[in-house]
Amino acid sequence: MATSEENSSLFPIFILTIMALSLVPYTIAKLCRAASKKTKSIHCQCSLCLRSGKYRKSIFKRISNFSTCSNLTLVLLWVIMAFLVYYIKHSSHEVQPFEPFSILGLESGASDSEIKKAYRRLSIQYHPDKNPDPEAHKYFVEFISKAYQALTDPISRENFEKYGHPDGRQGLQMGIALPQFLLNIDGASGGLLLLGIVGVCILLPLVVAVIYLSRSSKYTGNYVMHQTLSTYYYFMKPSLAPSKVMDVFIKAAEYMEIPVRRSDADPLQKLFMVVRSELNLDLKNIKQEQNKFWKQHPALVKTELLILAHLTRESGALSSTLHNDFRHVLELAPRLLEELMKMAVIPRNPQGHGWLRPAIGVVELSQSIIQAVPLSARKAAGGFSEGLAPFLQLPHFSEAVVKKIGRKKVHMLQDLRDMSPQERAELLTQSAGFSASELLDIEKVLEMVPSIKVEISCETEGEEGIQEGDIVTMHAWINLRRDNGLTGALPHAPYYPFHKEENLWLLLADVTANDVWMSQRVSFLDEAAAVTATSKAIQEAKEGSGASVKEVSCAVREAVEKVRNGWRLVVGKFQAPPEGSYNLTCYCLCDSWIGCDSKMSFKIKVLKRSRASGLRGIAEEAGAAVEDGAEEEEDVEEEYDDDYESEYSEDGDDKEVTNNGKNKVAANGTTSRKDDSSSEGSDTEED
Repeated sequence: MATSEENSSLFPIFILTIMALSLVPYTIAKLCRAASKKTKSIHCQCSLCLRSGKYRKSIFKRISNFSTCSNLTLVLLWVIMAFLVYYIKHSSHEVQPFEPFSILGLESGASDSEIKKAYRRLSIQYHPDKNPDPEAHKYFVEFISKAYQALTDPISRENFEKYGHPDGRQGLQMGIALPQFLLNIDGASGGLLLLGIVGVCILLPLVVAVIYLSRSSKYTGNYVMHQTLSTYYYFMKPSLAPSKVMDVFIKAAEYMEIPVRRSDADPLQKLFMVVRSELNLDLKNIKQEQNKFWKQHPALVKTELLILAHLTRESGALSSTLHNDFRHVLELAPRLLEELMKMAVIPRNPQGHGWLRPAIGVVELSQSIIQAVPLSARKAAGGFSEGLAPFLQLPHFSEAVVKKIGRKKVHMLQDLRDMSPQERAELLTQSAGFSASELLDIEKVLEMVPSIKVEISCETEGEEGIQEGDIVTMHAWINLRRDNGLTGALPHAPYYPFHKEENLWLLLADVTANDVWMSQRVSFLDEAAAVTATSKAIQEAKEGSGASVKEVSCAVREAVEKVRNGWRLVVGKFQAPPEGSYNLTCYCLCDSWIGCDSKMSFKIKVLKRSRASGLRGIAEEAGAAVEDGAEEEEDVEEEYDDDYESEYSEDGDDKEVTNNGKNKVAANGTTSRKDDSSSEGSDTEED
């Protein structure tokens, strides 16, 4: 039987339950995210990265990282829950049923004389005339008197013995776990209390939701403003050179909101003189070029100069106010570059292809920002086919050092990596005069540099060969290896002041047409997610091909083992183009390292949709519909005739579309592959 007092005592339990339903799962999820981030914190151990301070876990930095609004709110809610548990434990009491015999200290079925005798004995102890204690008075009135009355009154005793209660049969009563002051409201106090409840429980959450939605409506799921995406989509062009990607990148709405103060004028002027060589200004008309540069929007000028200060490693001369804006610009850069990459590869033509040239430019800009290497250093010069940029990302390297080792026929980063540690130490000591500690830093970074390998295959599920209009499935296995044995790690980036995860972009492209047929971002940090995705993809592929349960299980097990050995599976689909042979290139581009990209060329041969394939499909449909009658079979034949005419009605157009006629044609439905990073020369063909 639930009384108002019992309901009031249950109110803390009700509040505790409501809080626990949402707080416990949220805390578990937050701890899991924190644990996963902790496992990803493998970073470079060179002296430059350690001195950068972004990996230093001092007590002050841990406190500052922990003392966010969400974390402090979470701690406060747990403190409130602990207080509620303590309060409930020390204030709640078990509700005892009304037992008159127990109250009077008698056995069940005692006689009337025994009941009167027990009542007189307890009256001497608890009666108000004998005991002035208010608690004794309350106990005598609420328990002893009621128990005596229930046992001495014939009707009450009969009800108690029959139904367990002096008042007879008791119905089920429900109560609301609310405090007493909410149940006893009347007049003006009740109205004020009602307004307070409506304001706190309805209006306040509604206002918070409106404010949150009004702010979040400006951003995408990647915390990039919608206006930025529109700007990137508008300014992205198929012929955009990699050196011009910077002009599109700085037009983000987030950068346009950066304040431009009057006090920034002189520091920006000085910074302009330092980084002027990176602006690609026409020296013949230098004054006009400078005036044109300064006539841009002030936010664009400021953002570009700050980025160039980072690329040229001249950020140490920035003022305190500019340094804060400088950090803000770099913090936003990875998210904005990711969205800019999506705008480059988003389908733009009727075939659903993106653009290769600007996509490569976006990745190169990302590499330069993470490694703080000027874009001009990527130009081929002095026998360095990849430029000086790959060497400048190594610690203690400068342009002078790179030119010195270039005299020793070391023109590519791979040439330096292929040497033994002893040969490398001898070369760098003689050419650049590096000390033992500097050589140790270089070895640590070279051990972190990834080596990327790609295995790719394209096929049409359930058919032999690839015919025009088919949905082609591409399976690409990407392997990432380092000399130190790690798979997922944070890149060496001592000049970039924030943590940056290492990601790869897989692009399947036609270089001649500047088309990206398929693109996908790949990460090697989350192995558990990769295992789940790979298992699902392999299972669906095997089940679709009609494999048995045992074969599916074996294939999934092999794929999972491959993922744990440093491989990642990328599955993509695209529609086969018109008939012809196509020379495609698979790019695997790293957004954090320079000179580690992998490129593999292969061919696919697309056949004209033949009559045999049409007959095969129609036979399957006819076999499924044979039970429905002969009329449906005739309809299928008529459909076949129509399809046959439509397939061959535009032969002339198909011949005009077909290109690459002089190229070497691969076998039907197979790919011919060539890995530019490991082998150069002849193409290899696989069935």
